[in-house]
Amino acid sequence: MNGAWSVDRRSFLLRLAGLGVVLAAPPGGRLAGEVLSGRDTDQELLPTRPIPGTGERLPIVGFGSSASVLAIPDEGTGPIVNVLRILLEHGGLVVDTSVRTEAIDREFGRVLSDAEFRNRLFVTAKVNTEDAAEGIAQFRQTQRLFGRRTLDLVQIESLRGLRDHWPRLREWKDSGEARYIGVTVSNDANHGPLEAFMRTESPDFVHVNYSVVENAAEERLLPLARDRGMAVLTNRPFMNGAWFGLVAGRALPGWTAEFDCESWAQFSVKYVLSNPAVTCALTETTNPDHMAENVRSGFGRLPDDAARTRMRELVRSF
Repeated sequence: MNGAWSVDRRSFLLRLAGLGVVLAAPPGGRLAGEVLSGRDTDQELLPTRPIPGTGERLPIVGFGSSASVLAIPDEGTGPIVNVLRILLEHGGLVVDTSVRTEAIDREFGRVLSDAEFRNRLFVTAKVNTEDAAEGIAQFRQTQRLFGRRTLDLVQIESLRGLRDHWPRLREWKDSGEARYIGVTVSNDANHGPLEAFMRTESPDFVHVNYSVVENAAEERLLPLARDRGMAVLTNRPFMNGAWFGLVAGRALPGWTAEFDCESWAQFSVKYVLSNPAVTCALTETTNPDHMAENVRSGFGRLPDDAARTRMRELVRSF
């Protein structure tokens, strides 16, 4: 079948979402969200959050593939396959992609088209160019190499060519080639233009840089997205790896156990997830053990407002 999920797959997952149960939060924090039940497995599944205005829900931790895909020429597709298996094992679905060279995306497309993954993932795509015609060509290349007429989400990367591309994205949604449409930013300099766009247009998704260090999005963008009914994906929880240099050699404070935090990676991801406007936090790695660690950020308690303040103060002291 060409397309993202099969209709039967989507219907099945929506029925599962309807069986979600809200658990009372233990002292020290709030739970990550609703846990899906009714599935014949002992594996705990990631909590989910709704795409506003729809009956569809997404697991709260996903896979950002940009750097991982660029490593394919040197490392092959094996690392990505292993990471995707970990994601699916825990009920994860979201795989965020960016257009790359045809040779690289052909290999990545073979992974996404494999029977093990096909119709089981929520796959996003992007256009990333100032040129209108080239944007169309990028989208057609993604459709062809990923073997999908319909992409779950198509985004304008870094607002490039926004004026030309946005009408085209609306056309692709109307034609059924994009289930959802949106825009992305990955640095604070683009927050102002993004806010202006959000106030005049109605993207289904906005995709922003957000972490315990880069937290400017929580001042205006995330509240605005929630008020206007936009789903939110987040990128750069580890600031392209700089986070781990910042915390290298530092002991994780004991008080992080209050929100079930086991590592510095989870410290940042749990901070992101504790903002209720966030639909899904994208994490990026080619290491399946690291992916499992990232996924575990979505389970258990999340920091409350007092803990979030304490987390920011701690990071500012580094």
